[in-house]
Amino acid sequence: MVQAIINISEKANRVINIVKAKYGLKDKSEAINIMAEEYQESVMEPELRPEYIKKALKIQRQAPIKVGTVENLRKRYE
Repeated sequence: MVQAIINISEKANRVINIVKAKYGLKDKSEAINIMAEEYQESVMEPELRPEYIKKALKIQRQAPIKVGTVENLRKRYE
């Protein structure tokens, strides 16, 4: 386990105390761990769902379409 001495604002301290009380935690480090986990789930890039990976691999295996110019592409899809 990593230990750190940190400087935080009064507002951040209040938020940590609220999280600590809400979850019935023993200390502020547990509250910070909960906050970090929630941040990871909501903000950081989530893992890809297995069905999305299968779909992406299927698309990747498809043969490319030769269209030539932009005009040819427009004619093909208009």
